[in-house]
Amino acid sequence: MSDALHFASHRLQEVALLIMAIVYTLRLRWILKFPAGKERQAPTGVGSLNPRGSIIYSWFNIAQPWAMESTRTKFFLYLQFVVFHVGVTVAIGLSFVIPYGPGLLEYSTIVLVIQVLCFAAFIVGIMRIIRRLGSKAMRVISSPDDYFAVLLLTVWFFFAALAAPNNYAAGEAALLTYFWLTAFFLIYVPFSKISHYLYYPFTRYYLGKTLGRRGVYPIVRGNK
Repeated sequence: MSDALHFASHRLQEVALLIMAIVYTLRLRWILKFPAGKERQAPTGVGSLNPRGSIIYSWFNIAQPWAMESTRTKFFLYLQFVVFHVGVTVAIGLSFVIPYGPGLLEYSTIVLVIQVLCFAAFIVGIMRIIRRLGSKAMRVISSPDDYFAVLLLTVWFFFAALAAPNNYAAGEAALLTYFWLTAFFLIYVPFSKISHYLYYPFTRYYLGKTLGRRGVYPIVRGNK
């Protein structure tokens, strides 16, 4: 392993993670400064008035495509969402495995699984770019950050798949590109719309708590 690759896979990633952690810590402190709003509406629904159960249901609603019309009626888009986000998880995990657990990549099956998932996410990324450019409605609601973020992730998936074999003896170009893209991604995310996942636990918590106390969430479906 060259000095350049060692720097990119170790020190560069550590600095990027530190910057990301600092920004997220500051942002979380800012969020927690605001007092939670008080519920003023009396219970109106026929469901459970236990907000704890509603909060948990709200948090895991994302894993229930049948619970929302947008995912229930457009399951293929939901499947793309799952593949894309699994690819993100795998590609980030790979950035830890290569420098700190390279022995795992000696198993061809593990490498193949990583490559399949990353290439699948890469294909979904291309589909998302085409959809965002080809749909008038998507173009209207898209900002430059949306285009850049999905393009960045799509390219990153491609190089993650190439880097998975961790064969730096055959050439370090793919590995170097992957690690530099990973570092840029880690620093860029807190300042982009990709950071929406930071707010997810808070927004779903308050949604579940508020609607759960009212007795309207989860929705109780009665007989027609």
